[in-house]
Amino acid sequence: MAPERSDLLQGTLDVLVLKTLSPGAMHGWGIAARIQQLSQAVLEVNQGSLYPALQRLEQKEWIDSEWRVTDNNRRAKYYRLTPLGKKALGAETQSWRRHVLAVEQLLRTT
Repeated sequence: MAPERSDLLQGTLDVLVLKTLSPGAMHGWGIAARIQQLSQAVLEVNQGSLYPALQRLEQKEWIDSEWRVTDNNRRAKYYRLTPLGKKALGAETQSWRRHVLAVEQLLRTT
């Protein structure tokens, strides 16, 4: 049985993008594919959500970008984490974990 796909909670995409970029620069399609791969196809990020998130993260100066040529000889915008983005990733990860614990507590109540 294939895993059921889930819509991303509002605000979750930013931390997922930051975490995905933590090992190194990637282009947009690669970010979406990596999130899908690491979540075992439970999470799927569409372009309509991803590119506004990337723009938002650039405006916050948590990521920056540059044009490069891909392995397929196509131009693509590559995104990378900035030092400010690395700090934000730590803070956002802690915040996300607090939310997960709170939801878990609510689900356990009778």
